[in-house]
Amino acid sequence: MTEIYKPDVSEVKTYSTKKDFMKKFKKKSRFMELWYRFLKNKPAVIGLILFITIVLLAVCAPIIADYNEVAIKIDMSNRFNPPFSDNLLGTDEFGRDILARIVHGARISLTIGISAIAISFVLGGALGSIAGFFGGRLDGWIMRAMDVFLCLPDMLLAIAIVAAFGASTINITLAIGLAFTPRLSRVVRAAVMSVRGNEYVEAARCIGARNGRIITRHVLINCVGPIIVQITLYVANAILTISALSFIGLGIEIPTPEWGNMLAEGRSAMRQYPHLVIAPGLAIFFTILSLNLLGDGLRDTLDPRLKQ
Repeated sequence: MTEIYKPDVSEVKTYSTKKDFMKKFKKKSRFMELWYRFLKNKPAVIGLILFITIVLLAVCAPIIADYNEVAIKIDMSNRFNPPFSDNLLGTDEFGRDILARIVHGARISLTIGISAIAISFVLGGALGSIAGFFGGRLDGWIMRAMDVFLCLPDMLLAIAIVAAFGASTINITLAIGLAFTPRLSRVVRAAVMSVRGNEYVEAARCIGARNGRIITRHVLINCVGPIIVQITLYVANAILTISALSFIGLGIEIPTPEWGNMLAEGRSAMRQYPHLVIAPGLAIFFTILSLNLLGDGLRDTLDPRLKQ
């Protein structure tokens, strides 16, 4: 049985009217209901814990290991140290600590991945909400333009942008953000079209609300469930794209630690020293796994059709 939030009598007295209290009570009950539904999904909880752990490692990277002295400093006397020796995950061909490079690389991968999807959400969300809300010719023009970009794979479009403007962190973030904009615009458009004919939208029109206010305050707020789920999955895809760009030499440049360029550096000696590619490979694997599990759990929690 799901526990229900029970208000205390003293809490009721803190509100000026009964209406204010009931409004607050309903909000708490709805949040607790969703939270308990999420906790019932064990894979989703594992994904959340795993992702929080990765984020904490990235945030605490300067505390775990110094960037200049451990992560990028060359020490040829300690090259190719095996794991669980003086270094927990061993060292690479230049004597740099692999654990230090992984945690500092997590900061770069997570920052670029989240920032890129934020850019694509702003652009794709605006285009998708306008197309889905107004429809007609405007919808056709916007979606045909998005179809042109969808003809190119995300990776190929990102490579073209990076090759044209250079492989800086800002350019990589913009390239990945623009590459995912068409996909996210279609997600937002579909979500907007599913709610634009509801009664509360018609009621907002009747009281004279402007289209911009209706979209932001009434339409998008009721589409947040499927959009959040897709954003979670797209962050995982963006991190994979970052690693792939770095692996082929168009991403983060060496010696800056990033999981993709760590794989590229270690592939030449992976037969003799497999830990050079196993460690960054597992970092990518667990990050993508955590985001996929979290996205599936959010979908099951926020979709009312899956309510049990």
